[in-house]
Amino acid sequence: MDITQIIEENNRRKSLLPTPADPETGRGCVGPRTAVSIGGKTLWLPDSIPAGNYTRLDSEPSLRFMHDFEYWAWRCVRIRHKLTGALVPFVLNAPQRKVLEVLEADRLADKPLRIILLKARQWGGSTLIQVYMAWIQCVLRTRWNSLICAHVKNTATAIRAMYSTLLANYPRELWEPDTKPAFKAYEGSRDTRIIDGRDCTVTIGSSWSQESSRGLDCAMAHLSEVAFWADCREFSPESFIRAVCSGIPLLPHTLVALESTANGVGKYFYREWIRAKQGKSDKKAVFVPWYEIEIYRTEVADPQELWDSLDSYEKGLWLQGLTLEMIAWYHNKRREMASDDAMKAEFPTTDTEAFVHTGCSVFAPEFVGRLRSDCSAPVAVGEIVGNSLVGSDALKGLRFVPDSLGGLEIWENPLPGREYVAAVDVGGRTDDADWSVVAVLDRTPGRTPAVVAQWRGHIDHDLLAWKAAAIAKHYYEALLVIESNTLESATEGASAYILDNLAEIYPRLYFRSRPGTADTPKVGFHTNRTTKSLIISGLIGAVREHSYIERSSLACDEMAAYRQLPNGSYAAREGCHDDILMARAIALHVDPCGTSRPASSSRTLLTIHFW
Repeated sequence: MDITQIIEENNRRKSLLPTPADPETGRGCVGPRTAVSIGGKTLWLPDSIPAGNYTRLDSEPSLRFMHDFEYWAWRCVRIRHKLTGALVPFVLNAPQRKVLEVLEADRLADKPLRIILLKARQWGGSTLIQVYMAWIQCVLRTRWNSLICAHVKNTATAIRAMYSTLLANYPRELWEPDTKPAFKAYEGSRDTRIIDGRDCTVTIGSSWSQESSRGLDCAMAHLSEVAFWADCREFSPESFIRAVCSGIPLLPHTLVALESTANGVGKYFYREWIRAKQGKSDKKAVFVPWYEIEIYRTEVADPQELWDSLDSYEKGLWLQGLTLEMIAWYHNKRREMASDDAMKAEFPTTDTEAFVHTGCSVFAPEFVGRLRSDCSAPVAVGEIVGNSLVGSDALKGLRFVPDSLGGLEIWENPLPGREYVAAVDVGGRTDDADWSVVAVLDRTPGRTPAVVAQWRGHIDHDLLAWKAAAIAKHYYEALLVIESNTLESATEGASAYILDNLAEIYPRLYFRSRPGTADTPKVGFHTNRTTKSLIISGLIGAVREHSYIERSSLACDEMAAYRQLPNGSYAAREGCHDDILMARAIALHVDPCGTSRPASSSRTLLTIHFW
């Protein structure tokens, strides 16, 4: 590219960058504003201020405070400067104004305020959220309680300490109540403080002490670093946030803010971020990439020298519309990092980069996202039932019974002439055990493989085997592939008889045998180090190439949470599952039209596959 043209384009781009806002006059500040001349000075005032009240603004600053957050923050809020430590007026930077714009749009529309914020480093996202909540409590509403909850209590305490600094330095002449602006003790609680004169409480908590935050009477919740919250059987971010948010009414000035840096894919914060981006959540998704942060820019003395030193990724940033000053900063900062992954984790250009480079994900988020685009609600939910729960009668009189609480989801009903595979991943019978999954895929030659049905639940192993056979028979005697590890090892192999009994009745059951041996074929797919690596590699390729059609968003959630361990093995993240994923991997691996041979006199037809 011609450097002269690059310089000309760079100057044009710099001219379009947002200029610093002036909170005193309102010029460049967030929200619809009108230029008004008052006392020989031009002010850009929020349109929500009635025109008849303009003459009162000098004598009643509180009137403008109620409509103009940025003006109030400049006049009343002091924060610690990150470099000097000095107390300075809070003037919003460009990323903070980006977040404020989302909040103010909903506030001015009298909507509940709901936001999920994916943060990069060092631009004050958490500060903006907390100061905005302070504005609501100190200016707009009384008896408007709030919660600050973080991954650890020290972080929540630090956020409230910022609030304490705000109150301690609030201009006394601008504080409307007769009392001094400060926190006071509240009913002997160590975690709750009340704002004197406003009757608003501020409570802190952590992901490790969730019970203390449940049942709170609060109208606002600042939930910080959610991607790092404790996520185990005892403490689940999803259940806790649901419990907190369910108590917050859907009223104007109520606020729920989830904010965090990324911490890999698959966990609650990632899933909620994806839902928000897709418009399926109540929250607005806001991501601030590194190049929108004003401090991440470096003056360029020699544009030609810089351009010649850039690699393909950095030149790609130019094609995305960044300036040379932004790219120069990025180019220099990368030299401090041990790897490109580390750079992209700390300073992501896109939200996808933020997540994928902060974990050891097996499936790239962009490929999982593409797969997720095919997901939809099932056309029917219920159960396939026969004349009995077990035995040959379990496969007679089959019929579908609609039931909103049933375990079977159907996206496509069985069609004659199609070739189906039903793969079974065996779980446990209790609610805290792994799930059992029966995945039915259309594997008709010449067609793109597609998920057509799925059963998921907790059930006794013998009932699972016959239920799976009933579902498989419903789909025109689909090839039934049962992962046999659990059954062969349970009670020292005593449960293996379940497969033997099933083989006597169901005609298209998957058998395995070792190539080059005289071993008797065994029922079921056996997952070991070799076969697991083989089927997961196949699934990775299928997701990457988008060579099969997924229908269940739960499958995409599991893929997003699947990671490779340091020893090279694969596993779900702590608190997550991989049962649906494994059923998909098996169903896509086996050959639905494999070799078959006549069985012994007591069996009909057995489909045999080798590995």
